[in-house]
Amino acid sequence: MRNNLVKTLWLKHNELKGNMNVDEFRNYYFGLIFYKYLSEKIEFELNKLLKDKNIDFDNAYENEEYKKELEDYAIKKLGYFIQPKYLFNQTVKKIKNKYYIWDGVNRENYIINDLNKALKEIENSSKGQESENDFINIFKGIDSKSENSDKNRLISKILLYLSEIDFNLANQETNKNMDTKDSLGDAFEYLISQFALNISKKPDDFYTPKQVSKLLAKLATINKKNIKTAYDPCCGSASLLLRVGKEVNVSDFYGQELNMANYNLARMNMLVNNVNYDNFDIQQGDALENPKYLDKKFEIIVSNPPFSIKWSADKTFLDDVRFKEYGKLAPKSKADFAFIQDMIYHLDDNGTMVVILPYGVLFRGINEGIIRKYIIEEKNCLDAVIGLPNNIFTGTSIYTVVLVFRKNRENKDNIFFIDSSKNFEKIKNRTILTDEFINKIINTYKKRGEIENYSHIASLNEIKENDYNLNISRYINNFKGEELDEKEILNKINDANSEIKEIDKKIEEYCIQLNIKKPFFIDMDK
Repeated sequence: MRNNLVKTLWLKHNELKGNMNVDEFRNYYFGLIFYKYLSEKIEFELNKLLKDKNIDFDNAYENEEYKKELEDYAIKKLGYFIQPKYLFNQTVKKIKNKYYIWDGVNRENYIINDLNKALKEIENSSKGQESENDFINIFKGIDSKSENSDKNRLISKILLYLSEIDFNLANQETNKNMDTKDSLGDAFEYLISQFALNISKKPDDFYTPKQVSKLLAKLATINKKNIKTAYDPCCGSASLLLRVGKEVNVSDFYGQELNMANYNLARMNMLVNNVNYDNFDIQQGDALENPKYLDKKFEIIVSNPPFSIKWSADKTFLDDVRFKEYGKLAPKSKADFAFIQDMIYHLDDNGTMVVILPYGVLFRGINEGIIRKYIIEEKNCLDAVIGLPNNIFTGTSIYTVVLVFRKNRENKDNIFFIDSSKNFEKIKNRTILTDEFINKIINTYKKRGEIENYSHIASLNEIKENDYNLNISRYINNFKGEELDEKEILNKINDANSEIKEIDKKIEEYCIQLNIKKPFFIDMDK
């Protein structure tokens, strides 16, 4: 069942998409899957409640004796309510009975009207309740005023297709130890990954590759079984947070996400993966410019922030509790260290923080060098530096590094380095971290032992001698003459050329803005 569900949801995405653009289709598809899930979930829970009374939800709701009780029970247990007439199966029944008209004249019979009523009922039912923040505007990505006949036909087509797929919620509930448990959650995760890898222009804005998530989650939860809080300031679809939940028991999840569509997707992802509304709190907004959790500390922090994005770096941030002790701010052109500073501030005294960033954070100078030195010398919470292969993220071929931070860490006189940049498998044009290589990193980090050409314990004095430059090649020599590969060298040259072109382009843009003559450029295409 699990594999069937996982594959079936993705199977006909091209056919279902029609002439919708990718982002619009993604919003509709996830929103309608979620609508079906919420409908089946409330039916299952309320029918279970009414079982001893020999009456089902549809009939019971027509009886005033049951109506208020059912609404209160659903709101308290699930966080939302849907009247029977607005359930997914009722909307589908109207489609099958040809209730909807597409002639562009009788617009009151467009499916979007009934769908909008159903989705608004779900959102409005949570208003004033503890679950309000988890449901408010969650269906905002679905165009509720579309008078386009083709659009309404496509919506009907998607709903009819979903109606043929068994989400199997009852079986998941009654067979909790079977492989079917959380199968819809797995399918939802798989669907997110397929959108990211196959058709999204900016996949890493909302999805961290599965194997990368697994590595970060395992590093963050070493020697832990139960944790109170897990946080991601750039949570995207919340897949990384949910991965932490697969490694250990997490009481409460917290996340912040700037993009509205991703913010909605993250909340859906939590609920579909059976995280109750009162066990997660995800907020919309910029974690650097408008932090929502300034008063909170977290036991686990994991994150894949957007690489080297711009931020305001406004001077007022020098008075912000997250940044002021460093005396310097991350540059406007690269917010990487701003995210690090923000997360260190939010890390609890017993906490672990694992973040993946571009390789440049290890050695870039000026303000970043000053901040890096302060983190190493004064905060002394950087525990490990782990180099990963290039090309593990879709859309960029850059090398990345995992940084592990621990408050009150045991090894205060050193930092542990691992170079796993040559440990990967190539599948087509993608670099894959296999379970074997992930386990090697985890076991090496646990043992904290030196392995030739792979790991090294660098004393703080050694790091000071290197002027706080953390470039892994300064501490680990992984060069092996016999392993030289002409293709690999050419790939690295091409990667370097691509980076040079990007830098040249930025310089040219700055020159245009300043109205000055651009310097001489080498044309790499000639």
